Order: sequence, then structure tokens, then C-alpha cells
Amino acid sequence: MNLKPSFFDRRGNTRIQHDEFQAAENLAKELLYHIPRKENRPIVLVCIGTDRSTGDSLGPLVGTLLEEKNIQSFYVYGTLDEPIHAVNLEERLNEITMKHFEPYIIGIDACLGRMKNVGVIQVGEGPVKPGAGVNKELPAVGDIHITGIVNVSGFMEFFVLQNTRLNLVMKMAKTIANGIYQASLLHTTSRWQELNQNQEKENTN
Repeated sequence: MNLKPSFFDRRGNTRIQHDEFQAAENLAKELLYHIPRKENRPIVLVCIGTDRSTGDSLGPLVGTLLEEKNIQSFYVYGTLDEPIHAVNLEERLNEITMKHFEPYIIGIDACLGRMKNVGVIQVGEGPVKPGAGVNKELPAVGDIHITGIVNVSGFMEFFVLQNTRLNLVMKMAKTIANGIYQASLLHTTSRWQELNQNQEKENTN
């Protein structure tokens, strides 16, 4: 959980209201804009959070939903069964970098922010910084990030997290998971198109 509201004020980030028309489709398009296509790098999703706190369960909910969709072209880490949180984050990141050669990592996490931004999903360049708002020294995660504002920051953050509505978090998680799933399908298709185009060029030479 990144509690710093200023994290959402960085320029160059795209904001998507979780319940807006074609929210998942817009999220997929934004992901495909960032994800490298020509590089042969594994795409790894690191879903951060814990089911012990409603507000902080966004990441593992996304991971579980993607696992249920049997997503093929991306690798998913962090689910309700096997969450990635403050205690094991560094260890799990080491495992990921050992298992995957030069992975392109998408960090997924919940956040607290301004009242008017609650329910907003944000996609942007650079990592998410878990624990930044609670003075925890945790490694930054991701070449890009997907973050969701689940509640209001500024006062008694842990109490706010514990009392965040699961209904909102679940709806946001479904939108994020659907967007990632659509991006994975389109990414696979575009990769096949590139391979076929390259093969055709080689055959004509």
C-alpha cells in the first residue's frame, strides 16, 4: 500500500475511473502503449497487498482474478493464496528476477488519495513505492505501475484501510484484471503479427 497522495500528482500518468464506459478497454490500451512489443522480455505482474486489510487487498484480488482467467502471455505474482506484502516483498522480487531474464515488471498496488479521486485507477511510467506513506523502507516495484485509489488519505490511514468498502475494491480489481487480460490477448496477437511479418520479409529476400 502506497499511502502518499502526492504519488498520484505526478505528470504523465493516465487516470481512469473504474466504472466509466469502457474502463477496462481504456486500461488495456494504456498498458499496450507502455509494454514493449519488439523486445523479447517476459511481462511480469507483481500484485502487492494483503487480504488482512480490505483497503490493501486490491493487489491480491487482481492477482487472483487473473489466475482464474488462466492468463497465458503474462506472469502473475501476488494472489489471495500467496500474497506479496511488506514482509516478503524483497524476497519475492529476488525470486522473480532469478526466474525471469530481464523481466518487464508491472507493479500493482492500492493507494489512499483525495476524496474526488477515490475509485480512480492510474497507469504510469515508473515504479510503485509500497510503504512510502508509512515510513517503511521497501523496494520500488515496476517499470510501470497500476494503482487504485481506494479511500481518502490524511488521517488515521490504517483505520481508513481497515474500513474501506470491499464492494469498491472488488469493482476496481475486476476492472484492472479485465483490462490486463484484454491487453494480454492483444499483446499476444501483435507479437504473432510481427513474427509473421518478419517471416514474410525473410521469405521474400
